Amino acid sequence: MTTVTYLVPAISCGHCTRTIETELGDLQGIQSVKADQASKKVEITFDMPASEDAIKALLSEINYPVEA
Repeated sequence: MTTVTYLVPAISCGHCTRTIETELGDLQGIQSVKADQASKKVEITFDMPASEDAIKALLSEINYPVEA
């Protein structure tokens, strides 16, 4: 199991955090997602078949790209 934390500057409200948690939660292999509005960080715990590339791609697709 792997845990990563990303800075997602586009998080601006509770709706943003719910959207991120819901969308990522549907990705196969995701164990947990915690998005925080105040810090603009998203902590994700996952196993295969999920990957960092797949997570980052999905975040970009839903308009919450990870800060490089």
